[in-house]
Amino acid sequence: MSLVARILTSFAALGLLAAPGLVSPASADAAPTDALVPTTLVLDGPLKKKSGARVQLPVLLSTPNGPLAGAVVVERRVDGVWTALRRVWTDARGRTVAVASQSREPANNVFRAKYAGEGGHVASMSAPVRVAIIMRGTRIRLSGPQRVVDGRRVRIHVSWRAFDGTPIAGQVRLFQRVGKKWKLRRTRGTGAAGKTTVAVRPRTDSRWRAVGVRSAWALRAESPNHRINNLPPGRPVHLPRAAPRPRVKVPAQPRATRPGAAASVSRVPNRVWNNMIGRSWHSGCPVGRAGLRLVRINYWGYDGYRRKGEMVVATAVANNVVGALSEMYRSKFPIRSMHRADRFGYSRALNGGNDYRSMAAGNSSAFNCRNVVNKPGVHSPHAYGGAVDINTWENPYRSRTGIVPNRWWQFHSHPRVAWRSSSHPAVQIMARHGLRWTYGNGDTQHFDASVRGRLVSPRCVGQCH
Repeated sequence: MSLVARILTSFAALGLLAAPGLVSPASADAAPTDALVPTTLVLDGPLKKKSGARVQLPVLLSTPNGPLAGAVVVERRVDGVWTALRRVWTDARGRTVAVASQSREPANNVFRAKYAGEGGHVASMSAPVRVAIIMRGTRIRLSGPQRVVDGRRVRIHVSWRAFDGTPIAGQVRLFQRVGKKWKLRRTRGTGAAGKTTVAVRPRTDSRWRAVGVRSAWALRAESPNHRINNLPPGRPVHLPRAAPRPRVKVPAQPRATRPGAAASVSRVPNRVWNNMIGRSWHSGCPVGRAGLRLVRINYWGYDGYRRKGEMVVATAVANNVVGALSEMYRSKFPIRSMHRADRFGYSRALNGGNDYRSMAAGNSSAFNCRNVVNKPGVHSPHAYGGAVDINTWENPYRSRTGIVPNRWWQFHSHPRVAWRSSSHPAVQIMARHGLRWTYGNGDTQHFDASVRGRLVSPRCVGQCH
């Protein structure tokens, strides 16, 4: 072997020269695999934290020989997928702290740390760390007008916040007190500002309450009651203190829902006719079902509220009655109530609907196949459906045996509900639509309908209420 070859062989043996063919390719690796140093990565954190709060996650990177300084990636699981949150570096003690925000979604509060391995150190990964949410106490409040005119909308404002003022986006249920129970009216979601607005149309004095539904981080909350007083859209009737009140009480009729008088005329439905038979109609009456019509119409009640009433009239005078009552509505002349005569049952003395009870309730009605009061066997004009009685308590009838339903009002008038002269605006309205105030102060409540100047009901001798 030449001198040069011997020198190269010596250099190769000392590792100073890698001669092809003389040194194994494996000798070119930085270090054998079994020479890598194992590492341990630990991620720690609080067991619980409020949503939105800063979460500190301590990181410790070490080897069997002690702490290790290096780069660590902290990851967060978002919707089931691990996503890099931030890169941090451990110091000479192998320690650092990663900071994250606590999510309001429990599943998104799981973290882990990863070390890629460098400088002869093995890569490592920490166990996942779950940080549970501390539930927040909350407060929900209602605000809005405390009064509303009947039939109009009012807006109730809802505000939902945590005790520390953090807005809460969640589901809110709005309840209204109905009798002794709370009834669900609306379900709404509060936005990022923790607020929502609900429009309601209460038809009575009402109480409202909001309930915030428990979420993953916010506790359930219930608001104090919010009261809204319902005000009448019209002017209530004020009667003299000395005036007697009706002896018969009837329930208030439903509030009107359609605007204006909203009058309708129809054939008598089966339900209505079945109620009439044996009360306000019976065999031998001068007019049958085909000659009658049911009028439904809105009116102004004594309490100032718009209500919906009904009466049965002869087919020939339905338009007269609708015209008169519609003008009464437009002029805001109040009507105490407008129930059909059959509402008051049967009267043996009258052989028809109990007009005594109807008058004692102050009710306004029309068709009633009965006798004239105190005249047995004589058909009343109401038996033909061509007569209308209005506000019967305040406008009495002077019968042969006395004044009914009360004496006090016979000698008193009222600018809105009781008339003692043909010049009274209410009497004038009725006259414009062919409804005569036939008997004047002898029967102040009674109006007879005429078509083309002729009474629909036969003319009676004397007073024929």
